Amino acid sequence: MDNEFAADLITLIDDEGKEHSFEILDVIENDSGCFYALLPNESGSALDAGSYYIFEVIDDEGEQVLAEVEDEELLNKLAEIFESHFEDLYESSESDNIV
Repeated sequence: MDNEFAADLITLIDDEGKEHSFEILDVIENDSGCFYALLPNESGSALDAGSYYIFEVIDDEGEQVLAEVEDEELLNKLAEIFESHFEDLYESSESDNIV
């Protein structure tokens, strides 16, 4: 059976070499760059399982990597956009389930 609703997962390695698994919630590409909203996908993780994280795609010596967004104003704007997407998706999926 095909699982068409399987989560898109990504593994990131932190500065200490530890791997962390995340579910990709959404991706935004705009004039400021490309940004990912990621939800921790690990039990017993030190990461806050109730929060999502926003990362920016940057070029590191010719290789694309994800890095924390350091500009707090940009981070707040991105959070608003992502949360608007989440609300639209949630409202859409709820209305699809009404019989």
